[in-house]
Order: sequence, then structure tokens, then C-alpha cells
Amino acid sequence: MPLPLFALFLAAFAFGTTEFVIAGILPDVANGLGVSIPFAGYLVSGYALGIAIGGPLLTIASRRISRRAILVALTVAFCFGQVACALAPDFATMLVFRVFTAVAHGAYFGIAMVVAIALVPQEFRGRAVSIILAGLTVSNIIGVPIGAAIGGLWGWRMTFWAMTLIGVFALVSISVLIPSTKVEPQQSGYFSREVRVLGRQQVWTSLIIMLALMIGQMVPFTYITPLLREVTGLDAMLIPWVLLLNGVGATLGVLIGGRLSDWKLMPSLIVMLAVQAVVLVVFYMVSPYPLLMTATIFVWGALNFAIGTPVQARILMWTADAPNLASSLIPSGFNVGIAIAAVIGATLLEEGYGYRSLPVLGAAALALACAVAMLSAASEKRSGIVPPAVAAT
Repeated sequence: MPLPLFALFLAAFAFGTTEFVIAGILPDVANGLGVSIPFAGYLVSGYALGIAIGGPLLTIASRRISRRAILVALTVAFCFGQVACALAPDFATMLVFRVFTAVAHGAYFGIAMVVAIALVPQEFRGRAVSIILAGLTVSNIIGVPIGAAIGGLWGWRMTFWAMTLIGVFALVSISVLIPSTKVEPQQSGYFSREVRVLGRQQVWTSLIIMLALMIGQMVPFTYITPLLREVTGLDAMLIPWVLLLNGVGATLGVLIGGRLSDWKLMPSLIVMLAVQAVVLVVFYMVSPYPLLMTATIFVWGALNFAIGTPVQARILMWTADAPNLASSLIPSGFNVGIAIAAVIGATLLEEGYGYRSLPVLGAAALALACAVAMLSAASEKRSGIVPPAVAAT
């Protein structure tokens, strides 16, 4: 891996870990801040909304600034946010600084993707992007389980101190390894072209599928720790290992999803959405049984990320002539889904439905996504329209 890409990977790993580790320490955070577990779930939705709304706005606002300078500033913001969360005296303060970090997160991935492909020859651009995305999946394999284990051993605040240390390593790496970049010149009609491509049915239907996928993933995952404790009956010290297995599945899913996207994108996507709906029904059925539940969580994690790859590929394919705004909306779409999922999950729990009911809603969301994908594929086939050519650089 080229050293500049490693620097981008490390920061992606840090942002990914701090977003998802909250699921592994949610009961402890709730207890420490004096709120209920469902209410603490709003830390997930707040972070997601910060990415979804603040990320694209910051990306657009910073377009006339050197990308290297922006990457350094965003990593500094990450470190500051982790320190603030570690010291947060109450829930409101914690939420504010989670959102602050999330805005930096949302801007980071869009800018890092552009920098990554500029660092390599054209024939290696796909691999460069995959390295950045690997930061997210590796965060699920290593960062989330270790962060949850640190929280279990030394308290949840220590998890955020550990995240600060990773952020410092990422900051030093970016400062030393990323070369200086020129300010991007403003082009006439830039923004209108970027907006127009979002009206293509392949783009907005993919965003709908993305939202449904994240509901199916995050409604159960936000509350996975209390679910495994109270429904499955797992010991608290075993839960990080289950999260590790979920992360391994996610990494395998990225690799599988990429190959399927290059093979037959829409047929593969439709089949995987249907299978995931079934897996979530199985999730509900086996939740009281530790071994079966662990195996199901592995398959569920693999499919979540296998599905996410062709969805992203489809959006980038159909916005290739004006990709900047669309690429920044990919993390936004995922995180709007995460925010909706956290709110829905909290509402269900507060209404007394219990943790075991959460995957049932996910199954319904995936069934809806499958129907949307089938309708979109049929419409695309009837129209005979082909994806646009890649914009000149």
C-alpha cells in the first residue's frame, strides 16, 4: 500500500471506529450520562445526521481550499471531538460533540476519495478508493471490538481517549505523507450539472435502496449489545468477539460485493436484498440461541456490506459525468438511513416492543428495497439508456 494511501486509510479507520463503537458501549454510556438506553441511541442518529447534512455542505464550502489542508483540519477536528466526548459531563454535551465530529467525518470521505485517485495512475483508481472504504470495514473488525473491550475493562470514557490516540497517529501521517495539493478552480455551471444528474432514476432509486438497507442494518445493530445481553444471554465480555465476527463478515462482504458488481450488478443486488430479508427473519427466530445467533450475525454483516458495494457502484456509474456532489451524497444517504433507524429503534423500544422485535422491521425494509430494485432494473431495461461516460479530468 503506498504510504499516502495508508495515511488516508488510517483516518478512515478512525472515523469509522468512532461512528460504530458507540453500539458496543451504549449501555455503559447511557448509565454514565444518566439516560435510558433507547434515549442514548440518539447519539447514533445525531452522528448520522451530522454526516448526512453537515458533510456535503462542508465539502461544497471548502472546495476552494487546498485538499491537503482540509484533510489536516478535519483530522484535528476528529481529535478534538474525541477529547470532548471523553470529558462530556452530560448527554447534551456528548451529543453536540458527536455531531461536531460527524460533520468532519462526512466531509473527510468525499475529499479523501478525490485525493486518493489523484495519487495513483488511472488504472489503479478503483483500488485506491477501495483502500479508503477498507478503513470502514477494518474499523468493524478491529476498532469496534477493541473499543468495546476497552470500555468494558476501563470504562466508556477510556474508549474515546483511545480514539484520540488513533486520531493523533492519523494526523501525523496525513501531515507528513500527503503531498501539497492545488486549489481546484471554479468551473462555469459546475453546481447545476452536479444537481441534474441526481434526477436520474438509477440514482434516486439507489438512494432509496440505501436508506432501506441501513434501516435493516442499523435498527438491530444500534442496540446489538443489549439485545445480545438480554435476549441471547451472552456474557458482556463475549460481545466484542461477536462484533469482531460481524466485522470479518463485513470485510468479506465488501470483496464479494465488488466482484458481483463487476459481474452482474442489478441481478446480484436484487438477489442479495431478497436473501437479506430472509436472514433478518432468521435473526428474529434464532435470537435466543447463542451459537445460531452468532452465525446469523456473521452472515447478516457480510450481506450488509456486500449489498452496499453495488449500490455505491451504481450511483457512481450513473453520475460519472458529474460525480462530486453525488459521491458526497453516498455517505449522506447511508447516514440518513442510520439516523432514521436509530429513531425508529428507540421508538419501538419505548413503546415496549423489546429488542427482539428490531430485526422484524429490518426484514420489511429489505423487502421494500428488493421491490424498488426490481422496478428500477425493469425501467432501465425498457429505456435502453446506458451509463454516461466518465467526465474528463
